[in-house]
Amino acid sequence: MDTKKWIDLSGKVILVTGGSSGIGEAIVTDLLGNGARVAIFDIHEPRDYQEKDALYFASVDIRDRNEVENAVQKVLQKFGTIDGLVNNAGVTRPRILVDYYKEHPEYELSEADLDFMIDINQKGTVFVTQAVTRVLFEKKSGVIINLSSGAGLSGSRGHSGYSGTKAAVIAYTQAWAKELGPFGIRVLAVAPDILERTPANNDEKYRAQAYGRGWGVDTPPEKFFQNYKSSIPLGRPGYLSEVADVICYLMSDHASYLTGITLPVSGGKSVK
Repeated sequence: MDTKKWIDLSGKVILVTGGSSGIGEAIVTDLLGNGARVAIFDIHEPRDYQEKDALYFASVDIRDRNEVENAVQKVLQKFGTIDGLVNNAGVTRPRILVDYYKEHPEYELSEADLDFMIDINQKGTVFVTQAVTRVLFEKKSGVIINLSSGAGLSGSRGHSGYSGTKAAVIAYTQAWAKELGPFGIRVLAVAPDILERTPANNDEKYRAQAYGRGWGVDTPPEKFFQNYKSSIPLGRPGYLSEVADVICYLMSDHASYLTGITLPVSGGKSVK
């Protein structure tokens, strides 16, 4: 990723949940490259991590409110303040509502699956936002960006549990924008869709997704994802850096009159 500063976030302290890998890692890299100081909350340590003046990592299970509250206090001790939050941490378990094909009952949506996704995608998002909002409220300024998904905008076959949690994130965004706007706090959501990745045939999430969409569990990934050009107007999956760039813009003062909206980053896939 090109980390040349293209938008000025100097002086801003941004907390990113799930910032050690995937989209979160790309977001952290872009924020740092544009001058922000960044705190990462994740259960996994970032690759080659070393605490620096501009970077701090805390091992946090966002399902635990006490862990979250204590970690936020450590961020304040490190950086003195918090200016923004990116609620990126999220999980999915591709599951169908009913095992229509009667071959893999383990891929039918269970209570454990629901609890897992709701606890992280919804409750964890609430716990972190509450802790950070207490800081932003005192400053009467700040930005909260929630990562939803194209699945949260229009649903996704074989992902109803995940789709529901990501739709809830959009509802949180709209409600919090109305609650916090009078205190100078902006709240937005970003909804990525199909992004660059290379799933392996033995990837359990991929196997479950393929099964839920009527494909055999051993279908090669390249065949399963061959319809990119027909489903995405721009004809390709998105890059992680493209999501990160949107986050940086929304976090900046250039987006100062934007709040309460959900911005799809989908190459046009979300266009009805």
